Amino acid sequence: MTKIFLVRHAEAEGNLYRIAHGHYDGLITQHGYRQIAVLQKRFADIPVDAVYSSDLFRARTTAKAIYGPKGLPLQTRRALREVDMGSWEGRTWQELTSRDPQQMFYFNRDLSAWKIEGGEPAAHVRDRMIAALQTIAAENEGKTVAVVSHGAALRITLGSLQGLSLQEIGQTPHGDNTAVSLLEAEGGALRVVFRDDNSHLLAADLSTLGKQKWWKDQKMFDNGEDYGPIDDAAAAALSAQGIKVLPGTPGVAVSMDGKIMGLVEFLTAQETEQAGWIGRYWIAPEFRGKHLGIPPLGQAVQFYRARGRDHLRLRCPEESRGFFERYGFRVVEADILEKYIGYEEQL
Repeated sequence: MTKIFLVRHAEAEGNLYRIAHGHYDGLITQHGYRQIAVLQKRFADIPVDAVYSSDLFRARTTAKAIYGPKGLPLQTRRALREVDMGSWEGRTWQELTSRDPQQMFYFNRDLSAWKIEGGEPAAHVRDRMIAALQTIAAENEGKTVAVVSHGAALRITLGSLQGLSLQEIGQTPHGDNTAVSLLEAEGGALRVVFRDDNSHLLAADLSTLGKQKWWKDQKMFDNGEDYGPIDDAAAAALSAQGIKVLPGTPGVAVSMDGKIMGLVEFLTAQETEQAGWIGRYWIAPEFRGKHLGIPPLGQAVQFYRARGRDHLRLRCPEESRGFFERYGFRVVEADILEKYIGYEEQL
């Protein structure tokens, strides 16, 4: 009999910024690296003979918590990737909820009916994941292995192995970041011993889901910010709130429930080969203190990463640095802060 520990990757950019990242190669967040540290402690006394992961950065980096201390090589498998989100890739969950509420409902509650342009059918995810796990089990007969994969792919896999249909899987819970499940494999059969255990996170107060509310809603509605260009209407709305900006300025206008409530300005004329610059990063006072200032940062990350930059920079007075330092910025000189958005591991 082979034991297979299934682990969801640590908190990544899509989780923090509330963006649909399937095959998009997002990074681990600062909070995610803390989760990796407690995951490493959880596996410190568990004998593991081999470690596998998806080939995406967030899974490979999480897997290091297990294979690194044990001196094992990491074996990557494309078949362990997240669902390919097709036309949803890189779009915010709020936008998808607003523009395609029926398919959002299906994605969370009835995967058998989820169909979007370029999206990978849930049945295909189920089949490739289970086939990959059966192959891994056969390669490690009688051993213990760890496999690091992704939230939706693991939810589909675990539910299917428990005998649920794709429709029924929509009523099962979502696993937390770095949640651990255990399978037993014998003769090609896979049995779920336990699933989605996040006790190591709860003990350290590091749960991602514990700080979010979307999964508690029956429709899993993601009531967050919308983003649009800084056009005439957005510029006028910002001006009425004391923020003077010219229409057409590079950046995004941030809105909620139809009201312009923020601005992230991109200083494209100032960017260098390595670094993109953020100008004004403003959230209206009545929206502050509600964690609504975090997701807009993801818009800057995606914008500049697509332009080939691996650092973000901004100018910020000392009294306002706390927010940015919590989310990965560090002082590099005087009033300049910088955040690394490239693909070197930060362990």
